[in-house]
Amino acid sequence: MKAILALEDGTIFEGTSIGAAGTVTGEACFNTAVMGYQEILTDPAHYGQILAMTYPLIGNYGIVEEDNESPAPKTAAIVIGELSNIHSSWRADSPMSEWLKTNNTPGVEGIDTRRLARHLRLNGCMRACVTTELTAEEAVAKAKTATALSGAALATQVSTPTSYTWSGESRPWKLPNKTAGDMSNYGSLAPVSCKVVALDLGIKASSLRALRQDGCEVTVVPAGTGAEDILALNPDGLFLSSGPGDPAALTGVIETVKSLLGKLPIFGLGLGMEVLGLALGGSVEKLKFGHRGANQPSKNVSTGKVEITAPNQNFALVASTLPAGVDVTHINLNDDTVAGIYCAEQKAAGLEYTPEAVDGCTFGTFLSMITADK
Repeated sequence: MKAILALEDGTIFEGTSIGAAGTVTGEACFNTAVMGYQEILTDPAHYGQILAMTYPLIGNYGIVEEDNESPAPKTAAIVIGELSNIHSSWRADSPMSEWLKTNNTPGVEGIDTRRLARHLRLNGCMRACVTTELTAEEAVAKAKTATALSGAALATQVSTPTSYTWSGESRPWKLPNKTAGDMSNYGSLAPVSCKVVALDLGIKASSLRALRQDGCEVTVVPAGTGAEDILALNPDGLFLSSGPGDPAALTGVIETVKSLLGKLPIFGLGLGMEVLGLALGGSVEKLKFGHRGANQPSKNVSTGKVEITAPNQNFALVASTLPAGVDVTHINLNDDTVAGIYCAEQKAAGLEYTPEAVDGCTFGTFLSMITADK
């Protein structure tokens, strides 16, 4: 079945449908990661976006439900160069095309994703439409009706409706020495040493697993949870999760974080760091084409060490707007934007990229703040 990707500037890409039929709109963006397509597609930070994977072959290891960041795809659609006809992982539960159709997610293959990525780099991410129903002209018109990312409070649409304590499998996975599913395939967990409340702005399963592996008991609460309700849970620290949309649109969340500054250690990740920066008095700007991939270099300002990171970022804090006492700890070397902050006085820190995705790096800064505060 023919499928079309139409950008709001009139650019048209034609390909073949590999997912659900129909028409969707969203902001077109791209991710340069070589692997991890399933984790990327299920990351709530991609909610409502039309995502192009620049690596030319996608789907070669199928879908492993255990590896999802959330229960189902969060992207509006996926755009790829070529879909693998076979999947070779013994852990796979289904082929990618079947999974997309089951979850009513459109997909397009046969697109020149290099050309698309270059177009978005030059002109910026823009509204788009993926369709199996409309003509090219109709699809362009439809793309122009899509909701812009700026001003969109999307985190509230992906946040949990009710609070819960994370009880998912958190033990580190090892190569199997018996059969798939045997508990000997998992390592051991650190004993619980602290209680953390996670404000769900689009939280990922890998963040929850990493926090639990570091000894945190994690209670996840909705994005609209107020400061008094958070403090009533008597946490040792507050985690502001990653997520989608414009951080400046989350005015209620920003006010909640403002009222909690200095009362307990706070760590923000991705969108959560941007919300934290706004609560501290800074401002944000929308990036031209964002940071998405598994190979983004970020420099630790204090050590000079460069970490190869995996961000999923649409906005960035503006360094010049951060008040005195808020230090920039990490810089994205691709464009010198803020990738990490720390405020000793307010016991607050954040990173734009996911620390659990960096070899040997966990939530150490957060845990150090919690330990020092006890």
